[in-house]
Amino acid sequence: MEKFLAPIVAAMRKYSADKVIPFHTPGHKQGRGAHELLREFLTAEGLRQEVSLMEELDDLHEPHSCIREAQNLAARLWHADECIFMVNGTTSAVQAMIFGTLKPGDLVMIPRNAHRSVIAGLILSGAVPIFLPVEFDAELCLPLNVTVETIERAIKKFPSAKAVLLVTPNYYGIAADVEKISRLVHAAGMLLLIDEAHGAHLTFCDKLPQSAIESGADLAAQSTHKILGSLTQTSMLMLGSSVNAQRVKRAASLLQTTSPNQLLLASLDIARLQMELDGRELIQSAVELSKILRAAIKNLRGLRTFDAVKNFSLDVTKVTVNVQDLGLTGQEAEEILRRELHVQCELSDAANLLFLITFADDAETIAKLIDAMKHLPQRPLKKFLPPIVSSEISAAMLSPRETFYALTEVVKLRKAVGRICAEEITFYPPGIPLIMPGEKISDAIVELIQREKISGGRVIGAVDSTLTTIKVVR
Repeated sequence: MEKFLAPIVAAMRKYSADKVIPFHTPGHKQGRGAHELLREFLTAEGLRQEVSLMEELDDLHEPHSCIREAQNLAARLWHADECIFMVNGTTSAVQAMIFGTLKPGDLVMIPRNAHRSVIAGLILSGAVPIFLPVEFDAELCLPLNVTVETIERAIKKFPSAKAVLLVTPNYYGIAADVEKISRLVHAAGMLLLIDEAHGAHLTFCDKLPQSAIESGADLAAQSTHKILGSLTQTSMLMLGSSVNAQRVKRAASLLQTTSPNQLLLASLDIARLQMELDGRELIQSAVELSKILRAAIKNLRGLRTFDAVKNFSLDVTKVTVNVQDLGLTGQEAEEILRRELHVQCELSDAANLLFLITFADDAETIAKLIDAMKHLPQRPLKKFLPPIVSSEISAAMLSPRETFYALTEVVKLRKAVGRICAEEITFYPPGIPLIMPGEKISDAIVELIQREKISGGRVIGAVDSTLTTIKVVR
């Protein structure tokens, strides 16, 4: 086994074993001054190891010893050229991808329902988004992903774009065909950036969608904490060979704290070690458990799930359960499960519940979840109107950065045609924004907003939730 295989942990233990008298941060000084409640939470050993910025513990911003070694081990395991440990969440990893590869005025294709971290990255970089339509399953009331055909159309319409950014797998485990898209994007001379927050485990099981880096992506941001075993807030940014690694590293350094918590870094090191030693066995276990859960759900009254999605691949460890046939919304079902049956899902939407199955689960936890699902009540069926989803590929008139700093005003919705929108208007379902900041408001958009208002969908992002008025650039 190569060295200790957890170099950051080894360095921390060595520093602690030296029994140095600390006259440095943090103020609790290896637990000596910690309140008893903090000692309860972190344990005496955890507090002893909660130190940073010592020479032998390396420097996250210019790694040269244990952090560099740990990042190299991670890059090798995830088939990347380089890896950057992130302690400000995948939010900062996504921002670093954009900020580290694009400049003001560059066009970048993004899915219309991209995470808010993508918009923040555009504000930082000054890049201009081209919004890609996201497919939607009206029967399950579920957003899918971006198709290969959509990417082909977008490249023909905007051949001068510098990059394509996709979210895959999405929250529900639905993955785009990254391998085919990678070939198209690179043939057009563009970069492929992947928000792979929900896919850090894909590398370790052949029955799951292929990971972004293995499929040809240039950069991939992964939430190591979401499915694997690191602490919340920790992520990794994987770099391919075709990017300017030094520029991406500078961007990541600007976006990360200068006082990284050593326990967070250690948890990334340990999560990588765990995957190196047992990753395939652990992820395969989660896949098998998810199959048991899916089979059971299909036999329960009023519940539906799926094993495949046309034109896309599926991470089966994300188990989406549609509850419409019970006469419940997803939010109502979540409340019943949590308050009455002591089960908490990952998320709920208008029609679905999402459960994450990881290697921490076992036959007992799956059996308890199945039993809880049996106790969901049946209520009179609700009428779900199919949401409106645009198929248009369009570029923003102003960059998110320009829109962020612009003077704004509120006008009547009917009088906003031709103005530049300064807020996001999203209805749930489908959870895919109808219009984003920087886009021009058209007659068609106003009509869509009015139609969605009548359907009674929940409005997100608008200053005026009645949508009588809308915020625009002055």
